[in-house]
Amino acid sequence: MAVEQAHIHIIPKPWGRTDLRPWNVYHDPLAAIGEAWFERADPSAPAPTLQLKLIFTDEPLLSQTHPDEARARSSGLVHGTCEALYVLSASPEAHIAVGLKQQLTPAELRACIRDGTIGERVQWQAVRTGDSTFVPPGTIHAIGAGLVIVEIRPRTAATFRPFEDGRSRKLHADMAVAAASAGRSAPRSPPRKLTAARTLLVASPHFVLERMTLAPGVVRELDAAAETWLFILAGAGRVESIEVDAGKAVFLESEPARIEVGANRLHCLVAYARCTPAPYLLRRMNGMRVPDPVRDSPGTSLRMESVPVSRDASAEAVP
Repeated sequence: MAVEQAHIHIIPKPWGRTDLRPWNVYHDPLAAIGEAWFERADPSAPAPTLQLKLIFTDEPLLSQTHPDEARARSSGLVHGTCEALYVLSASPEAHIAVGLKQQLTPAELRACIRDGTIGERVQWQAVRTGDSTFVPPGTIHAIGAGLVIVEIRPRTAATFRPFEDGRSRKLHADMAVAAASAGRSAPRSPPRKLTAARTLLVASPHFVLERMTLAPGVVRELDAAAETWLFILAGAGRVESIEVDAGKAVFLESEPARIEVGANRLHCLVAYARCTPAPYLLRRMNGMRVPDPVRDSPGTSLRMESVPVSRDASAEAVP
């Protein structure tokens, strides 16, 4: 049982930023930070199964891929990897690549890696603040410059990089070719409303990612039966005794948590270890479930599935 304010571990990267504000107080003109990992407050506590981190890019991160279940097991890994990316901020020219422009055979993919043209084969898509993207296992993908991104994925993820455009890093061309689907990118689907407060972004085999918006002064109980990460996008409030505002994260597991919203709407991401959305993630403090206008309206139904998603619709507040 746990309700903890997450500890932040910042990681230098040559492609990172020297100023992480407003998402982190760090700023140093002499040291670029590329990632900020959220960890449990007690380093001796069991490691979470999900990894939540922020990515800051001043230069593009070139292509990589993650293995599916079969490839992971054959490589001695616990399971395959998928990931979700949520854009916190984006420059006007920011892009993310997911998949290829056209299907390639393994031989064609290897040739592109060998001659350095793989970067021209990936499908770059413009992104803006509030966009979210699902990256299935085996999908070749890349993150461009000018972005701040929330990434959620299984902690035991494996990453294969076919090439890094002159950077001095260990590459995995053979494993990347074996793991890659080498297919075209799937079309984006829009976020889907679950309730007035909840918007489904991704439902994958390993985790669910939602955006949640609560009205000023609202008090709710978050049912964190499964391992859950709460990341604050905007607004302020309290999760049990923990004061939260933009850029903060809370780790919860096997324990309901009282959420008190401050003077402004509270916008946050909620990621939890389930393969389908929790039906009653939010409750009023009297134990009653929050009305669900999407599920409860006559003639409507809600299908839970793993989908790539895009433009994040503004979630209405629960009355």
